[in-house]
Amino acid sequence: MANTQHFDLCVIGAGSAGLSLVAGAAQLGYNTVLIEKDKMGGDCLNTGCVPSKALLKAGKVAQNFRNSDIYGIKSQEPKIDFAAVKDHVSSVIKTIEPHDSQERFEGFGATVIREAAKFIDANTIQAGEHTISAKYFCIATGARAFVPPIPGIDKEKVLTNENIFDLKTKPKHLIVIGGGPIGVEMAEAHKGLGCDVSIVDMGSILANDDPELVEVLRQDLLSKGIDLYEGSAVSSVKHTKTTVTVNVEKDGETINLKGSHLLVAAGRQVNADQLDLEKAGVEFDRGGIKTDARLRSSQKHIFAAGDVASGPQFTHIAGYHAGIIIRNICFKMPAKVDYKALPWVTYTEMELANVGLTHKEAIEKYDESRLKTISWQFEENDRAQCEKHTAGMIKITACNNGKILGATIVGPHAGELIGIWSLAITKGMKLKDITGIIAPYPTFGEISKRVAGAWFTPSLFSDKTRKIVGLLKKLPF
Repeated sequence: MANTQHFDLCVIGAGSAGLSLVAGAAQLGYNTVLIEKDKMGGDCLNTGCVPSKALLKAGKVAQNFRNSDIYGIKSQEPKIDFAAVKDHVSSVIKTIEPHDSQERFEGFGATVIREAAKFIDANTIQAGEHTISAKYFCIATGARAFVPPIPGIDKEKVLTNENIFDLKTKPKHLIVIGGGPIGVEMAEAHKGLGCDVSIVDMGSILANDDPELVEVLRQDLLSKGIDLYEGSAVSSVKHTKTTVTVNVEKDGETINLKGSHLLVAAGRQVNADQLDLEKAGVEFDRGGIKTDARLRSSQKHIFAAGDVASGPQFTHIAGYHAGIIIRNICFKMPAKVDYKALPWVTYTEMELANVGLTHKEAIEKYDESRLKTISWQFEENDRAQCEKHTAGMIKITACNNGKILGATIVGPHAGELIGIWSLAITKGMKLKDITGIIAPYPTFGEISKRVAGAWFTPSLFSDKTRKIVGLLKKLPF
């Protein structure tokens, strides 16, 4: 094809997966082109992880003003400049932007084209005036907010993660449809910043997490004054110029929630519908591009990574996918995805972190008689007592031989504490390996050593062990 530019690798999408892949391939000597129609950095930098965590921190700081009495410091209602809070969020994005900038990736030797891409055939794409062919392609176009077709809802008047961070006026009453991580995080952040907040969900909040630990977080949200409408269906929505009414059906009754703003956090839809994938022979459905364990699509030279690939939708998975594809393309290694040690975290003040199998998943996979769970409360941790953060707990699911299958933590710093359990599952470690750690005192990290030790307490102090120790006591030193 005349005037076609030829590359070793063409990556579509400059989010976490695409950028990681381009950085690796270009620096390894692959002639690489990156195509992005919108902002560099994708969802995570601009409308996801980064702004949400910056906003959450502001909400937590404000909440600390209200709770300082427990430390002997007079509590007070903080004076919140909501527009300044949003300026803080924007400044964090701008600080990180250079790391994801076009100039940085051009510095690696990659070509960057800022256009929308569409496949012409399995080996060629069109991006504006550019016609591009490549030996390998990777689709890393991510996902976007899904607004369900609720009667009366106006997509132009609702908030999603894609526009809520641009809002400069503080909502008086924010109604959130969806009790997943995004909905719960944004609810707590805005409550901390002085808004009335209600969450509506058809099922339980954080339905993919362990119910026992979700209950700890639920009680914390309720204590902050967040209204929860779980097991509730939204039947209709009515907008006016200044208000929104969400009609909720719960236990046969209709509840009319009236608020100032409506945030829809009811799931995501993949960005695969505007690429003309049919022309390339790439199979996909509502769940994303269908891939094998090596992240290859139905066309083996076309890979998919990140949210657009069928599977878990997390930023850290996007980076993980990039590494798998680098190994396949650049090093010719048949690397495959393995999610057995996949961590995920909800970053509320009472963080909820998971890795590996939940207790429910473990029961579905193994005979329950082969499993054992053990838990430990934060109130037994001296650092938690010092900081008055004692409501949390850790729960471990393992085989009877002590092989670790999954861990869940709810409490302060849970996202940091889960790391050791991710390593343990990755390396196939057993609980006895965790008991051998020397943990600094006093730290929240001691809770991991304590829960592992608790696993062995019944056998360690059993009559059988005491009898053995009694016999050994008679032996000369």
